[in-house]
Amino acid sequence: MEELQLQNILDAYNQKLEQAKILNLQSWVLNQHCFEILQKQKAVSKLRSLLNFKIVAIVLGLIWVWFLGYLFYFSLGRSQLFFAISSGAILLITLVAIAVYISHVVLIYNINNTENVIKAQEKIAHLQISTINITRILFLQTPFYCTFWWTTEMISKSPASFWLISFPVALLFAFFSIWLFRNISLKNQNKKWFKFLFNSPEWNSLVKADIFLEEINSFKKEM
Repeated sequence: MEELQLQNILDAYNQKLEQAKILNLQSWVLNQHCFEILQKQKAVSKLRSLLNFKIVAIVLGLIWVWFLGYLFYFSLGRSQLFFAISSGAILLITLVAIAVYISHVVLIYNINNTENVIKAQEKIAHLQISTINITRILFLQTPFYCTFWWTTEMISKSPASFWLISFPVALLFAFFSIWLFRNISLKNQNKKWFKFLFNSPEWNSLVKADIFLEEINSFKKEM
């Protein structure tokens, strides 16, 4: 009789223990789900602010392209070779940037609160790489801002100021832009010059969104 009572007590204890385990598991799942939703909402909020930035950049870029197109056409009529080359190069690079930014807008729209965390992180990683690449390309237009005003008359009438000032300055900017094109990459993201160049709302929004999603994985590991 005592053995039967003892067995019943053990069975009751085991049943309560299993129920406690189930409740703890349910609580863990609920906490994880709530935390995941909260972090995703924070990430999406950062991406929405980035979306607004991209849209404004596209609109301004289109206005700039229209203006450059007008200048390019006008310079061809006046046979201003240096001006035509400079404005044409900047126009082409700006068009590439606009196309990339439009693809960014589409990609950000596809990231939402119900997105799988891994897929969302993959898209953010793609945005980061694409942002770096288009920044590298945009820096290539820098020297052309120094050659806008070059004319054959300037070279012939003021050769000293051209070869000693204007040309070296353009050459310096060309070297600087090529160096940035070759060195801007994720492997250098912890360097001071990289952090200085990418200390912008565009890049910071991407980094913070990625951090919010990464905290979900950290939370799962801790639990």
